[in-house]
Amino acid sequence: MDIADEVREKGLRHARAAAVRYRRSGTVRDEVRRRQSEGDAFPDSPDLLAARAARLVQRQGVPVEAVMEATRGVRLDRPAMHERILGVAKDLQAWSFLPRGARAARTVARISVSENGRELPIGTGFLVSPRLLLTNHHVLPCPEAVRQAFAEFDAQVGVDNTPEVAKRFTLDPDAFFVADEGLDFALVLVAPEAGGRPAGEIFGWNTLSAQPGKLVIGEPVNIVGHPGGRLKEISIRENRLEVRLDDFLQYQTDTEPGSSGSPVYNDQWEVTALHHGGVPRTDDQDRILRRDGQVWQAGDGDDAVDWVSNEGVRVSSILRHLVTLRLDGAWTALLAEMGPESGLQDGRAAGSAPTASPVTAPAGPAESAATRPVMRGSSEATTVSPDEPGTTGLSADSAAFGGALHLVFLHGRGQQGRDPEHLRRYWTAGLNGGLTRAGLPTITPGDVCFPFYGDRLAEALRPSRPAPHSLEEIFADPVDAAAPVLYGTRRLYEQLIVEAAARAGMPGTRPTGGERADLVHGGLSWLAAVTDLDRLAIAAIFADVAAYLGDERVREAVLDTVLRETPRGPLVIVSHSLGTVVALDLLIRLGPAVNVGLLVTAGSPLGLDTVYRSLLAGGPKRPGQVAHWFNAWCPTDPVTVGCPLDDDWQGELVETCVTNPLSRVHDVEEYLAHPEVAREIGAALPAAYARGQKA
Repeated sequence: MDIADEVREKGLRHARAAAVRYRRSGTVRDEVRRRQSEGDAFPDSPDLLAARAARLVQRQGVPVEAVMEATRGVRLDRPAMHERILGVAKDLQAWSFLPRGARAARTVARISVSENGRELPIGTGFLVSPRLLLTNHHVLPCPEAVRQAFAEFDAQVGVDNTPEVAKRFTLDPDAFFVADEGLDFALVLVAPEAGGRPAGEIFGWNTLSAQPGKLVIGEPVNIVGHPGGRLKEISIRENRLEVRLDDFLQYQTDTEPGSSGSPVYNDQWEVTALHHGGVPRTDDQDRILRRDGQVWQAGDGDDAVDWVSNEGVRVSSILRHLVTLRLDGAWTALLAEMGPESGLQDGRAAGSAPTASPVTAPAGPAESAATRPVMRGSSEATTVSPDEPGTTGLSADSAAFGGALHLVFLHGRGQQGRDPEHLRRYWTAGLNGGLTRAGLPTITPGDVCFPFYGDRLAEALRPSRPAPHSLEEIFADPVDAAAPVLYGTRRLYEQLIVEAAARAGMPGTRPTGGERADLVHGGLSWLAAVTDLDRLAIAAIFADVAAYLGDERVREAVLDTVLRETPRGPLVIVSHSLGTVVALDLLIRLGPAVNVGLLVTAGSPLGLDTVYRSLLAGGPKRPGQVAHWFNAWCPTDPVTVGCPLDDDWQGELVETCVTNPLSRVHDVEEYLAHPEVAREIGAALPAAYARGQKA
């Protein structure tokens, strides 16, 4: 049996299994349809509706102003509010829906095989990291099949309806290949182009997320693929999620054979599932039926099958499987490039036993979390229990870079409750993307010291935080919803908003008396308009910066935590957002003897007068311990509106202006992924150790 026939046969086996699942979920499907017939547009659980609404609001998946307009003058309980938010998101698409869809579609490739002198298309795949492509197990079941396959990107027609020139890439199962028959997925490395650039650098890639809230029943799904081996096609919006199973999603959409391995997107172009086939109608003997009701035979062709639904493998199930695998260091590093939201932690879940996979990497030595050295505020390593509070994954092995220096990441606000080890990998993955683009060696999470103060900051902020607000109150007045309750920090918070808006070009004069409240609200709306970031997100950032600068308890809590976890040897400090303010104060506390070869500030508010005047240094005084200072800012990031810094900060300071995606203008991984930013960091690291080699 040749590969194309084997792909077809395996696809039929999966289709029969999907039909069994479809029949067993009939009661659930009937209940969904009953609720829809009664006017329930999203017949899902309240918890999942709440998670979906929260994700849409927090990630700017729905304009807050549109939600306010849709709920104006209407009293809604929380479930009704969540449904209204989902309704707005479904019915109202921003202009960015189209270019973001086009960007996502570029990551999709046609997979073909060379066999007996012929080239036959067998499925679809899509990039999920700079170098890894995801498709179905029944498309690429084993390394031998992969070696005969290749991926074609841009196999599509252009805007003038003429075919573009497809770019062909070979696949390298020896460098990375993991697959599972039960979940019907295969993850394989795409060999770089002749010039050495990885495919993801050219076409982009999809960030997979293990987090909930990506899709609820009744929402549209969008599929991009190569049905029938044709040039790229898209099935968009007029498709609905019907049923959610433990490991699969079933949805109504028009697809054909060849769409196997396509990404299933929500309307925000987040991948929710890996499409793996249609669901055929079957009789009580599990025989596939034709559209005329007769039993289907192989010679009838797929077009004769009575397809009743479609099915995809849930992304969260694939990620849960990957996190249980025990892989060697190189393969683990490749998985880490999939990004922090994937939940992958060095290719395995902490404390999980490895599970067998039909096709997996050679087993490599496993590092024990219980014996991992952790930096504890000095250059000496201390062995600690992974359950000891405040230590797990906070810092790097003292042998990183041969002990020649310590790479320190200082995070910003809003990290409470998150896993420090997860965050460390999140930053490392972002930086590795930039290092790869810059043609420099990548690093591992073990090379990084990550002083985590998120929980301590949240604890210290608790007395100054406002009482919880309802969604209605938040939408009506995000300024008040985020404002600190202490008078001094609230005034500082308002000053930050007004100054940032003024620097962003908002017209107006210095406020007097009752005009101040109007100016603060107007300033926040102005920042949201010019940056396309949600008002509540902007307000929350400035509220925490104000609390740190204006409340001595908060500042001391953060600095004490960071000081305990920061090594005293030569440092490279990479900081983001509030972390850049902490970094400047930290250098004062460390004293003049500390040696900082490079200080990187990204997404920093240090250009605002209100900020730098409140530092421990008392003004824009460049730290004398820093040999080189590099600042990265984005003109649409509301936190960096005081940039460039060299307008106020004197001395050696190199800056670069970058362009981040509108929905992620302030995200640290976007800053670090720019090659011009990563190049500065990579140049400061010992190259031999960055490659994992001995000096």
